[in-house]
Amino acid sequence: MPLFKNLSAYDERSARLAGIALMVLSIFMFSFGDAMGKFLVGTYSVGQLLFLRACAALLLLLPLIWKQRHQFLHLERPRLQLFRVVLSTLEVAAFFLATVYLPLADVITYYLAGPIFVTAMSAIFLREKVGWRRWTAILIGFCGVLIALRPSAQTVSLPALIALGGSLSFATLMLITRSLRKTPDIVMASSQFVGTFLLGAVLSAFHWVPPTPGSLVIFATAGLISVTALFCVNRSLKLAPASVVVPYQYSMIVWAVIFGFVVFGDVPQVATIVGAAIIIAAGFYIYLRERDLGRPSAEVNPPV
Repeated sequence: MPLFKNLSAYDERSARLAGIALMVLSIFMFSFGDAMGKFLVGTYSVGQLLFLRACAALLLLLPLIWKQRHQFLHLERPRLQLFRVVLSTLEVAAFFLATVYLPLADVITYYLAGPIFVTAMSAIFLREKVGWRRWTAILIGFCGVLIALRPSAQTVSLPALIALGGSLSFATLMLITRSLRKTPDIVMASSQFVGTFLLGAVLSAFHWVPPTPGSLVIFATAGLISVTALFCVNRSLKLAPASVVVPYQYSMIVWAVIFGFVVFGDVPQVATIVGAAIIIAAGFYIYLRERDLGRPSAEVNPPV
């Protein structure tokens, strides 16, 4: 009996470690894919990036889409599903458009505020009860956003506002995803790539740069990485409790700083680092508080 008890404990511990490893790997892959996207939009349009990246992702997902095609036939709340795809498409486009002009770490910092925006909007629009502790964390998180944004007549730029708008769209997307929890994962993932495929096809028609063979490899790799990272996140959450693995998602700011410095020579400003630290602390507190209250918490998944 003690042997089976120890074996069971070992298996649970192994599952948790595997879940943590997959989450860390997925965040690295997401960040790597974001860096590849920022590299590509230095030469190609955002529309072309969305189009070719989505092509690679959908080709990889096609066998799963065909195998689980029956799950696409009867979807809950079709109009809300469509609105979710529109939001997802716009926030991904805003993300990569912002990276054309801003360091990767700055854009990621705004997106880290997603869970804070979700909690605030839950109270305002869904009438969910939010106590004074979480409202305090929300206000502190907004202060972190303002510190990172460095608002003044000289520093607030259109790219920064685009990134912030993308972050708000991302938060709304997460809020809608909460209410569509019964939707199968393959529907969620593939519909988002279909949205970016369609928008990319329209935008790239107005500005198409013939890609080199090397660039095509990078486009395809970016799409494959985003799909693989998404599966790693989902598998991680099945192997280990969300309370164990979700905090590791905040490590994306570390990778953003590293890739930004190594690939693009971006040195993060002190205000960005301080703002990111405040946002992470506030978001982590909100996550722990919602977990203790038994509410579904917003995850910090980057754009797919």
